[in-house]
Amino acid sequence: MNKVFACINGAVASTGVCDYAAWAAQRLDAPLELLHVLDRHPEVAPVSDYSGSIGLGAQEALLTQLTALDEARSKLSSEHGRQLLEAARQRAAAAGVVKLDVRQRHGTLIETLLDMQPAARLFVMGQNHRIDSVGKIHLDHNVERVVRTVVRPVLLAGNEFRVPERFVIAFDGSATGRTMVQAVARSPLLAGLRCDLVMATEDSAVAPEPRLWARSTLERAGFDVQSVLAAGEPEVVLLDYVRKESIDLLVMGAYGHSRIRQLIVGSTTTTLLRTSPEPVLVLR
Repeated sequence: MNKVFACINGAVASTGVCDYAAWAAQRLDAPLELLHVLDRHPEVAPVSDYSGSIGLGAQEALLTQLTALDEARSKLSSEHGRQLLEAARQRAAAAGVVKLDVRQRHGTLIETLLDMQPAARLFVMGQNHRIDSVGKIHLDHNVERVVRTVVRPVLLAGNEFRVPERFVIAFDGSATGRTMVQAVARSPLLAGLRCDLVMATEDSAVAPEPRLWARSTLERAGFDVQSVLAAGEPEVVLLDYVRKESIDLLVMGAYGHSRIRQLIVGSTTTTLLRTSPEPVLVLR
């Protein structure tokens, strides 16, 4: 459980993924593996019975051509992936990464990451936001599925790399939140960076003990902590804070509510993943 895996797919965010993964690997003193997954989407031609209107030989010739076309497409995709990995390898090496490897796999991204998980310390992938015709930002379905499925930390990188100097922890006082704080305190990934601990709540009577515990835990680990209690919905408060305070990285837990609650009111995690203007580190 010591590798940093960077998911390279050729999207706009791939450069940022490579740079943030290189930064993380050096901070963690961990090997970096650049990963490209060829997700198979078989092209199935509609086949009907045209007896009397097309001869058997013509059908066989057409199927042969379709098979050859599919093989050619597969070879091109594989070669494109190899070129992406080589470019990413050169970029990571130039950034100073020494323990570096590349891997290309066939299958789905989720299956591949689950196979890699026993050796993983961190997964890095792009946020890959998309905007629809009415201007609403949507979260890439692969991103959400990865965050929901894997149990290792996931760093969602921005398109352009900026060396993180200040991060904010979205703390809610829950068991998941406490585990997240302890993980930050133990890991060298964010050591030495300025830390903002933000607890957003709509309950004015919230007890101060969880926030005091989180602050003292982080300060004992050597962090310079600014602790903030803000009134309002977490997704609104945190996004405003990230923008106003020039935060470089948002750190949060994954899906603390039940599946039924998520279906009814949505998920704070999903909303922040979809709308955060800065990279997000998701911890279990």
